[in-house]
Amino acid sequence: MPEQILIVEDEPSLQETLAYSLSRHGYDVHVVGDGQAALSAARRYLPDMILLDIMLPLLDGYEVCRILRREMSVPILMLTARDSEIERVLGLEMGADDYLTKPFSMRELLARVKAIFRRIQLEHDLETREQPGPENGLVISGDLSIDRVRGEVTLAGEVIPMKPREFELLLFLVRHQGQMVSRDAILDRVWGWDFMGGSRTVDVHIRWLRKKIEKEPSNPERIVTVRGMGYRFEG
Repeated sequence: MPEQILIVEDEPSLQETLAYSLSRHGYDVHVVGDGQAALSAARRYLPDMILLDIMLPLLDGYEVCRILRREMSVPILMLTARDSEIERVLGLEMGADDYLTKPFSMRELLARVKAIFRRIQLEHDLETREQPGPENGLVISGDLSIDRVRGEVTLAGEVIPMKPREFELLLFLVRHQGQMVSRDAILDRVWGWDFMGGSRTVDVHIRWLRKKIEKEPSNPERIVTVRGMGYRFEG
């Protein structure tokens, strides 16, 4: 079955252009024009990807992204007319997987869409090959336990809620305990080699993890910064 893409865009001409281009390339497309409709359509269709404009009627794209991230792990590509770093970082902090600044070419949009789907497939293939058996389903470091079968993290016996990307990032760091891993290495392994975002994405997710597993997030003891190089998990 073709992948379903939900387009959330309030500009009619761009709606039409996006829908036409994506349909021509074999995607099943749904289009809505405001934030409330975006939530309803996402819950109804459970799309494989959402193209989400930021400036929307009723609810803006940030709020839509924040709400959906609590309910589903669908990849979200944010479309923004704002080209400032703070706007891009805010989108990533809300849970977006990537962003594209307007105006953009259809060729670049299609490349981003294909890259995200390709990364998801690679992650699925890797997960299938590495399905844990009884001997390696748990990854343990001190009082921190990562259950790959259940997709669950516990700290001192307490379950710690994790977004999918946070879970994968933590698992990667713990598996390389005591080793310095660069931001590029983290992006390549956790986000995929074709991820088009920058290393700032790693820093944002590290900050989230520290808030969840460190006693003092501002003075971390588990996830240590190796200045100018990357991070090291100390356990």
